[in-house]
Amino acid sequence: MAEEVTNNEELAEEFSGDQTGGPEEGAAVESITLRELDQIAQIIDLASQRGAFRGGEMSTVGILYDKLATFLQNVKDQQDAAKAAAESEEAPVSDEGTQDGEK
Repeated sequence: MAEEVTNNEELAEEFSGDQTGGPEEGAAVESITLRELDQIAQIIDLASQRGAFRGGEMSTVGILYDKLATFLQNVKDQQDAAKAAAESEEAPVSDEGTQDGEK
């Protein structure tokens, strides 16, 4: 990178859509999947193991990694809860529609 970003505010400004050159109004915005976010977390982990980050960058990288990992875990927990709720609604325990003596 030719220019080093020194704090999170500069980084946020660099990636915000409010700058000129950002996505035009009405243009399709590319999305990112949860799988891709998980792959980003794996890349960060691998890059740190290989010494790709300088000492001064490690805390920022670690904070971002922790936020990403927490987000992914929360989404996974929500998906698991929704799946469990859907499964419990699909198989209700009911005696309706059975004949006398049958269960």
